[in-house]
Amino acid sequence: MHGGLNLHPELYKNGEYGKILISGGTDMRRIKKWIHSLRGRIIIYNLIMVITVALLGSIVTYKTALDRSKKVIKQSMSQRIEGVSDKFQVAYEEMMNIVLNCTGRKSMNLGSLDFTQQPSQRKQALMNNELMSDYCAISGYGSYISKLMLADKEGHFIQTGSDVGSTDDFEKLMETGWFEQELAKETGDYKVSVVKNPFFGGKGEKMIPIIRPLDNTGLMREEGWVFLGISAKLFEDELARSDSGNTMIAVTGTGDLIAEVKTEELKEKELSQITEMLLKKTENTGVIEEKTSSGQWFISYAKSPETGILTYEMMPVKEALNERVIIIRLAGVLFFVCLLLGMLLSVLSSKRIRKPIDLLTAQVKKIGGGDFSRNPQIETEDEIGEIGKGINHMSTKIEQLLKKNVEDEREKKNLEIKMLQAQINPHFLYNTLDSIRWIAVIQKNTSIVKMVTALSSLLKNMAKGFNEKVTLKEELNFLQDYIIIEKMRYMEMFDVEISVEDEKLYNARIIKLTLQPLVENAIFSGIEPMGENGIISIHVKSQENTLCIFVRDNGVGIPEEKIEKILKGKEKSKNDTMSGIGLPNVDQRIKLVYGEEYGLSIESKVGEYTEIQVRIPIEY
Repeated sequence: MHGGLNLHPELYKNGEYGKILISGGTDMRRIKKWIHSLRGRIIIYNLIMVITVALLGSIVTYKTALDRSKKVIKQSMSQRIEGVSDKFQVAYEEMMNIVLNCTGRKSMNLGSLDFTQQPSQRKQALMNNELMSDYCAISGYGSYISKLMLADKEGHFIQTGSDVGSTDDFEKLMETGWFEQELAKETGDYKVSVVKNPFFGGKGEKMIPIIRPLDNTGLMREEGWVFLGISAKLFEDELARSDSGNTMIAVTGTGDLIAEVKTEELKEKELSQITEMLLKKTENTGVIEEKTSSGQWFISYAKSPETGILTYEMMPVKEALNERVIIIRLAGVLFFVCLLLGMLLSVLSSKRIRKPIDLLTAQVKKIGGGDFSRNPQIETEDEIGEIGKGINHMSTKIEQLLKKNVEDEREKKNLEIKMLQAQINPHFLYNTLDSIRWIAVIQKNTSIVKMVTALSSLLKNMAKGFNEKVTLKEELNFLQDYIIIEKMRYMEMFDVEISVEDEKLYNARIIKLTLQPLVENAIFSGIEPMGENGIISIHVKSQENTLCIFVRDNGVGIPEEKIEKILKGKEKSKNDTMSGIGLPNVDQRIKLVYGEEYGLSIESKVGEYTEIQVRIPIEY
């Protein structure tokens, strides 16, 4: 047993099992190498893109087709329910016309409705009865007229209709609780109601009553009325004739059920809630999606503004969207076709790209091995060819640089020999200056003492380097040594005034040899060319966490067009400066250490002054 597998002992004996493991490991390494190769990555990336595009395309196709299917279903439901609602409206209008014809038609002599009176009056009553029967027969919905009755308030009446008549029909009608309410309704805004049939022939069945008062000015007796009862079977048959296979319901404006088909899937409470919700809607027609405890439904509805009848159809979304299976299959086929095409294009494109890349790889390996010769084959006219041109150019430059490096190393060795020959021991120089100072002290020559002391101090500070940071106090002390030497050199031709606004600023850190080149510039470029005594003022202050140092002289000034050239190092400086550090050098040192927002700025007016401002962040 090994790794949960039963292997034949002969595999161990013959070493076949080890070969299987080695072969499996080799295959894994090959697969891993292929995945990390450029060709493998191109194919994988292309496949990822193709799969993504195909997946998005399939999703969009599925979503579009599904939305289209929903739209078609909703349109079909809307047209069907509006058609049924229109038929109800036509039936109502025909019934109302029959009633109005009976109440107002002059051809109908309504002088008497009593069959017990004289023969001529009985004959008239019979003619009226036949005329009412004709009205019912002419109507396309005559078979659904349960009762058409014309009566006066004395109880005399004539009637016709599909229900069997009885002598007590008048009393039965008057005993109902809804008679007076129906009679009081306005003809132009007659919102229908559904009631139980009170007559013997159709007792218990649902009926839609229409009652209108008589309107005949030729009557010489008390008023009467016309009653027409529409069987609810008219609505049931119209709903059934639509043959949609869905739940269909018709209710009055008050929510009373008139007719329904196929409501088995829904609970009575659900139907009541849906009816109440639809009656509250301000739109007379529409299609909505609604979720109930029985599931998700499409609901198409139509309301009659004249009769108040609400008709609606309900279709389960799961049944309505049976086409989803076809849509999913179509999307799946589209996905796999795109995937196969993507794989084919990936393989073909990777082969075309791989050949020039292999040439580039071989050229780079040649360069790594020390062969810097050019390869014209890698210089094609595409983006990879541009890389090839760059590699060839690089190999040529590397070869040139290697040759130059050999020459530079040879020159460097020669310079080191010369520097060693020219090197002087600093301690010997300091000791010599110290001996000169003591001779001057013995001879009581104070000027020489001061100058030698200042020079010695300057040399010691310069020997320590240029880029270290010192305190402002140390920088000013160093500057004083330089000023002593220059004042003796120029025979007190200038004075220097130093002011620091806050004592704490003496401890602020500053790059060594920042102020000396500025004062040197003020002497050589400002005071000396003027030919008379001048003043150099140094003012130090803090401004929003920035150390600001102003070096100002009242010399000849600098023309505006030369200021930018000075800071960029385009203006030639004198060769006899002490440190060899000019203004551009100071500006560059500050920017390198603190950032581009810091450095030097120059303001000058020819013949009046020059002011150089140093800005660095305050550090302690």
